[in-house]
Amino acid sequence: MKETGSARNGEQAITARDEYRLDESARTDAAQDSVLEHAATGTNVAGLRTALGSYATGVCIVTTTTAEGAPIGLTVNSFNSVSLEPPLVLFSLALRAMSLPIFQQAEHFAINLLSRKQTALSQRFAKPLADRWAGVAYQTGRDSGCPLLPDSLAVFECARHAVHEGGDHIIIVGEVRRLHWTGNAEPLVYLRGQYGHFQPESD
Repeated sequence: MKETGSARNGEQAITARDEYRLDESARTDAAQDSVLEHAATGTNVAGLRTALGSYATGVCIVTTTTAEGAPIGLTVNSFNSVSLEPPLVLFSLALRAMSLPIFQQAEHFAINLLSRKQTALSQRFAKPLADRWAGVAYQTGRDSGCPLLPDSLAVFECARHAVHEGGDHIIIVGEVRRLHWTGNAEPLVYLRGQYGHFQPESD
């Protein structure tokens, strides 16, 4: 009977130790989760912007027109492909962008993927100028009616597919209705607040 009692006590002792270890492990995991959560929620905005700026992107000018037919455009580097079937692409605009209401309501827009020779044009459309289009040559898209910029690497004429909220930005998804592609021109690249170009590694 004593042996049985001893065995039971031993089982209880082992269970207690295991529970203690599990409890300590849970506390450790919770502490780690807390640190991660604090790091995520306490991220410095400037630091996040700097880190995101380490991702090299292409540069685009998105264009559309007002209800009266006036051209609208601005520089973005938030362009991305979404789907091939159907052909969907997207870009995002900050809620503070003055042209945001126009793009939200536009049935059509064009995404002009810029080449290296269009650096000055990109800079122009990134500034809050009174008339960005003064002296800027463009064609009118056959399908979209939007301004199309010559010398672009590619131009995607799009119909609005969807608009989504995304924090302090609006995400605009378009279905590509017509594609203009020039071929082998060098792309304009943006990295850490500076323009540049792509240099492939030699074999």
